[in-house]
This record gives sequence, structure tokens and C-alpha cells, in this order.
Amino acid sequence: MPLTQVQGGMILASGQSIPKAALPTGSVLQVVNVAYSTAASRSSNVYADTGLSASITPTSATSKILVMVSHNGCRKDSNNTNLQVILLRGSTQISGIDGAGGFTNSTATNDFGGISISYLDSPATTSSTTYKTQFRSEGNNATVYVNNVNGSGSTNSTMTLMEIAA
Repeated sequence: MPLTQVQGGMILASGQSIPKAALPTGSVLQVVNVAYSTAASRSSNVYADTGLSASITPTSATSKILVMVSHNGCRKDSNNTNLQVILLRGSTQISGIDGAGGFTNSTATNDFGGISISYLDSPATTSSTTYKTQFRSEGNNATVYVNNVNGSGSTNSTMTLMEIAA
């Protein structure tokens, strides 16, 4: 059986894998990626789900989860409002993504493209953990959108979760 030498001097037979416990700090243990393309709109200043979410089950309670979100098709309709988007783990807000998306200080419509975030989380669990985004119309007086192209079509938003050995 051919042998392969890997980092740290471990020797494994071809086709074998390194035990996760033997991987160095900073190693990527697993990756989850989702794409979501349904347009969503909101006129209220109460947060609601955008529909973009992903779940991961960490292999160790000490692992970190790198959460990368890219929301596309962001838009603000007329009236003086802006799009606000937050990142949640379960039902707990862990970060803001955009606090003033599309703000023009006017009644002008604004298709401003996309917003994104990379956030390193420490969920301290080995249970399935769900991350999601929520949005609202801050001014509570006009409609804001995600996954909406020029008010007429939809585009993809993505979320990638990477478990990082700690």
C-alpha cells in the first residue's frame, strides 16, 4: 500500500484521512454553502426573515464558525427610509450587516446592489446551529428589498459556513 507523508510528519496509507483531532488550529473542518433566490420585501420597521439561512453541526464545542453572507438585489423604494439587515445565530442577533442600506436622505428610489459580511462566531456547541438574516425598513414608511433586481426580478444571495478548528 503506498504511503503518503502529510504535515506534521504523519504517515497515512493512500485513501486514509487525518483524524479531525490531529488537524492544526485554523484548519477548515467542514463547509456548508446555500444560495437563495426568492425576492423579499418589507415595509415595516419590525425585523423579519429574508429567507437566507444555513445550518451546521460543529464537531467540537471549541470550534469557530466563519459566517460569510452576500445579499444581492438590495433596493430602497421611495420615501426617506433605508434597508437594515442583521445576522442571527438561532434567534439571537450576533451582528449587524448593514444599518443604512440605500439611504439617500430623500424620496429617491435606490437600487444599490449588494451587501456582505464575514463574521467569526464562537457558538460553543456541538448541536446543529442555524444562522440566518433578517431585514426591515428603518423608516417604516417605504418598502425595502433583498434578492430583487430593479424591482422586477430575483437574484441569488449566498451564505457560507466554515467550521474552523480552534
